[in-house]
Amino acid sequence: MRVLLDTHALLWALEGGDDLSPRARRLIESASNEVLVSVVSAWEIAVKREQGRLSVPDDLAMAVADAGFLQRLVRFADCERLASLPAIHRDPFDRMLVCQALEDGIPLVTKDEVVARYPLQTIW
Repeated sequence: MRVLLDTHALLWALEGGDDLSPRARRLIESASNEVLVSVVSAWEIAVKREQGRLSVPDDLAMAVADAGFLQRLVRFADCERLASLPAIHRDPFDRMLVCQALEDGIPLVTKDEVVARYPLQTIW
C-alpha cells in the first residue's frame, strides 16, 4: 500500500513516541508499505522551525531517508488541482497535501478531522 504522511504524522513517526494511532504506526512501520513524505511537509517544518514553533532533526532529509520514507515532489498537476479544491481547510500546506493524495489516488495518514472532510481516504 502507498500512503502519504501529513506533517504531524511524519514528525510523530520520526520521534517514535506514542502520538501515532496504533493503526497509523503499524501501517508506517510495515515494510510492505511505501510511505511518501511530501516536500510540502519539509517546507512547513522549515517555516515553523524558523518561527520557533518546532524542534526537528537538523537533517530532516536524512531522517526521512533513514526511516525508509520516499520523497514526494510537487507537480504542476498538484497545483492545478488546488484551484478546484473546496475551501474546507484554510492551511495551505494541508491543502497541498490533500491535492497530492488525490492526484496519486492514495490515502493520507492524518489525525486532522478537517482534512478528513475532503473526498479522499484518510487513515488514522
